[in-house]
Amino acid sequence: MNYLTETLKTLWEESGIAISLFGGTGATPFMWENYVMLLVSFVLFYLAIVRKFEPLLLLPIAFGMFIVNIPGASGVLYGLDHGKTDTQIQELITAGGSPDYGLFHFLDIGVSKVIFPPLIFLGIGAMTDFGPLIANPKSFLIGAGAQFGVFVAFFLAILFGFDGAVAAAIGIIGGADGPTAIYVTEKLANSSFYTQGSYTSIIAIAAYSYMALIPIIQPPFMKMLTTRKERMIVMQQLRPVSKREKVIFPIAVTLLTGLLLPSALPLLGMLMLGNLLKESGVAERLVQVASNGLINAITIFLGVMVGAKASGGVFLSPMTLVIIALGLTAFIFGTVGGLLTAKLMNVIYRGTINPLIGSAGVSAVPMAARVSQDVGRKYNPDNYLLMHAMGPNVAGVIGSAVAAGVFLAVFGA
Repeated sequence: MNYLTETLKTLWEESGIAISLFGGTGATPFMWENYVMLLVSFVLFYLAIVRKFEPLLLLPIAFGMFIVNIPGASGVLYGLDHGKTDTQIQELITAGGSPDYGLFHFLDIGVSKVIFPPLIFLGIGAMTDFGPLIANPKSFLIGAGAQFGVFVAFFLAILFGFDGAVAAAIGIIGGADGPTAIYVTEKLANSSFYTQGSYTSIIAIAAYSYMALIPIIQPPFMKMLTTRKERMIVMQQLRPVSKREKVIFPIAVTLLTGLLLPSALPLLGMLMLGNLLKESGVAERLVQVASNGLINAITIFLGVMVGAKASGGVFLSPMTLVIIALGLTAFIFGTVGGLLTAKLMNVIYRGTINPLIGSAGVSAVPMAARVSQDVGRKYNPDNYLLMHAMGPNVAGVIGSAVAAGVFLAVFGA
């Protein structure tokens, strides 16, 4: 009878209800903030499932946020020894014990050691056609102009009191590239203020949320900064691009980047490797793995672990609101920078460039290019801007990786 009583008592003490009410034993105390984060995860579930806003990204993020904020779940998922120093772990082993690590501890290595983001870039490269950029190299200028938001947010973050490394991570939200934002954050920001990767969830969720909201955020600024006449400009069809050009392009970009900015190679190099596999035409099996199975699996793990870092005690702070606001500022100024660059080029090239393609300079591929197409068609049903917008769009991917490389070179250890 005593055995049964003790068993039932243990089960009760280890239950989520007991931990929620009384703190439990051997578990992280449960706070009201965790309940709020559960509600936030439900909002993300709604956006992903009902509104279909970036569901491949938001759904894993929402579930990671949801599961880690359930009372008592964090200690089980990560293990009670997660976060201990190497010295503490070695002392435990010397004393005859073994570390208590959970599933999320090992999955988190892919985020904290920045393994997942370059693998995502490998898959993106295997799915990307750089033909529109090669056919119209001027698109590089628009992609570069769209990085304006990155540096605006960076300097604003400095003014708000963030140190340079964290400001760089906040600024990179303006590139509209989630893996790049995660890469820079894990490399630079997480040793600066919070602990255990706290910045990652805030910055990544902001980046992915704004990417999902591109169809809502960008059109007002596209209409504000362009005239009706400019929006109706019909651009000439792009020239055909040869296979030789497409094969040489990733090799040349990797070489040039390596010579000028080696810190950008983990991201940009993997992007170009994936693209070279695709364009070479001799590695179809590898292309299929990179563009399907690999990128899909990594997206699940990356999303879940980003969400899992959003525990209530970390995420709910005034600093989070500041970062999210700065991220939105970065995204808006990135859109504005691309549009103004395209407007200037339209003047230089005597009315042959539709400035709407400038908004695609942020690297949310291909959503930003589709928004350029949709807005253009509203003013001229015969206009077809998608392929023209894809040039700045893929240039933005390269631009955000280069901007990340600059920050890593300046602020990296």
